[in-house]
Amino acid sequence: MAETRKLAGRYRLLNPLGAGSVRLAFDETEHRDVAVRELRIPPELRESALHEARRAAGLRHASIARVLGVLVEDRVPWLVMEFVSGVSLEQAVRARQPLPVVQVARMGVCVLSALSVAHAAGIVHGQVSPGNVLLTGTGRAVLTGFGVPSLSMRPSADLWSLAATLHFAVEGRPPGQVPAEGADPLRSLIRAMLHPAGSPPVEVVRATLERLALDQPLDQVVRALGPLPPAEVAEIGLALLDQLQAMGGRHGAVQPSGVLISDQGRATLVAPLRSGTVPAYTAPEGVASPAADLWSLGATLFMAVEGVPPAPGASLARAGALAPVLVRLLSGNPADRPAPDVLRHELRAVMGPRR
Repeated sequence: MAETRKLAGRYRLLNPLGAGSVRLAFDETEHRDVAVRELRIPPELRESALHEARRAAGLRHASIARVLGVLVEDRVPWLVMEFVSGVSLEQAVRARQPLPVVQVARMGVCVLSALSVAHAAGIVHGQVSPGNVLLTGTGRAVLTGFGVPSLSMRPSADLWSLAATLHFAVEGRPPGQVPAEGADPLRSLIRAMLHPAGSPPVEVVRATLERLALDQPLDQVVRALGPLPPAEVAEIGLALLDQLQAMGGRHGAVQPSGVLISDQGRATLVAPLRSGTVPAYTAPEGVASPAADLWSLGATLFMAVEGVPPAPGASLARAGALAPVLVRLLSGNPADRPAPDVLRHELRAVMGPRR
């Protein structure tokens, strides 16, 4: 016979949700599905756990599975939570293998936004994991598990766990001895967030994920479309030059995988992370400086217009009017590279009057 037990006289227990202690229930007062979870904790920790659960009930965010209430039935505490229809990230990856970068970035934006709201309220989740992230049919990611007692009280632990969750989503396995592979911005971000020295600032993490949720790295654009026209590459170069100038100092990681291209063709340079620049885009002097950034910019534009990174003896078969600009940028002598104002003028000339 099916179980007809009710909690607090209103929550009729139904089937388990997943492999944990969460169950589907029907709220006969509000006439809606909810999720309920028994808090299996030692009696001496019960009061503090109930206090934290009630605090979590005050959180409101589209990517937070709300804690609707806390009750005690036969001296056993239960959480009543919003029921979210979806599949866990863990289930999705195990069924379909690693997810596309854009989908992972969008998931990351949702979860980071949820965590930011919680941290602003002084609440640490403490259990961010693929099993606690639900992917809905509308593409929204929802973080569950708020209100459950946690051993961690540091927001930085949530950021590390978010990075580990992103790693699982894009690589199909948790982080371990082998780091996330590839030089694309998402994997570079994950490596930086998992670094023993601590995660980059939350603002950098958020900006990178938001860009990756909308735009594509330049190397992927070239891989999909082939070499780009010289005038279009010059426009990309001008945008990157302006951003380098606005940053001041040196960037140190200019490369195609760190340049994001929007659907409208706008180029954005990703903030530098700890991963550095891959060898093909590292200036020959091997010292980070504004002049080295210009060399890396030239190498990036070379790849965009020719379809391959620069190499000794490589010809500029497709660059057209952009060729002499690239030759000067890729000079082995930093003093021979054009000054930013001169470079800006030369790039505008290649772009032509229509731009």
